[in-house]
Amino acid sequence: MRKSPRNMIATLSFLALLPAVAFARDHPRQKMPAITAEPGQNERIFDLPLNGSETVRVLSAAPDRSRGIIVMLPGGAGDIGLEQDGNIRHGDNFIVRTRSLWNRRGFAVLIPDTIDHASLRGHRSSPAYARVVAQLIALAHQQGPEPVFLLGTSQGSIAAMNGAAHAPAGSLAGVVLTESVSVMGGSKETVFSADPQAVRAPVLVVANRNDRCTVAPPQAGQQIADAMTGSRDVHVLRVAGGTARSKKACGSLTPHGYYGIEDRVVEAISQWLDAHS
Repeated sequence: MRKSPRNMIATLSFLALLPAVAFARDHPRQKMPAITAEPGQNERIFDLPLNGSETVRVLSAAPDRSRGIIVMLPGGAGDIGLEQDGNIRHGDNFIVRTRSLWNRRGFAVLIPDTIDHASLRGHRSSPAYARVVAQLIALAHQQGPEPVFLLGTSQGSIAAMNGAAHAPAGSLAGVVLTESVSVMGGSKETVFSADPQAVRAPVLVVANRNDRCTVAPPQAGQQIADAMTGSRDVHVLRVAGGTARSKKACGSLTPHGYYGIEDRVVEAISQWLDAHS
């Protein structure tokens, strides 16, 4: 293994699990709790105009004083079911359900839905979606002078890689890829389909050794890092832990989605963000 900064590996073992508490806003009828009950702070809804007549609905959650803005790209189909009144029909995804945790650490977040709730599977590595991410980055810069980051999880890491590869120079302070899809599956695309060699910004690759999702094997973390040859600052953060509430290994409420260790993972990523702010 080379000893250059881009191949440094930070290893964290998360042995204690966080207690799960009710998430009443997204799951009002659930008998069993999903995650934290608190929505993000100062939540607003944007309808961001895209090229042509299309718009994408965006959830903004920001603390009173922000030290950074994160454009967060959900996994799965990407459809979080964001309504105009702020209700979220599909709120289990890691980045959606943890927005209050990011706010507590001083980070504002922007979370896009999909256009007309259509699936993004198979489209995240496309030039068209790179342009959507570029417009989300521009929206983030309009919110204030704070540094802007991209964060993608699972299938959303493909979108983050693609967006970072084609982002305007200097527009991103860093990119975070969590439990990234690196093995070809049903979506017919991976992070390697999204021009990783063109990424110039600093990158953090997060891999949970307890992740059993077959298309996001944790042992691929270093391979993903090595593919970003255009960045001089790429790190792999290895974490461990989590529990499974879902029977699907790639589900959000499993180690793939950091279920049960959300707070510790958010804290570890936040430390990296602070170092790149």
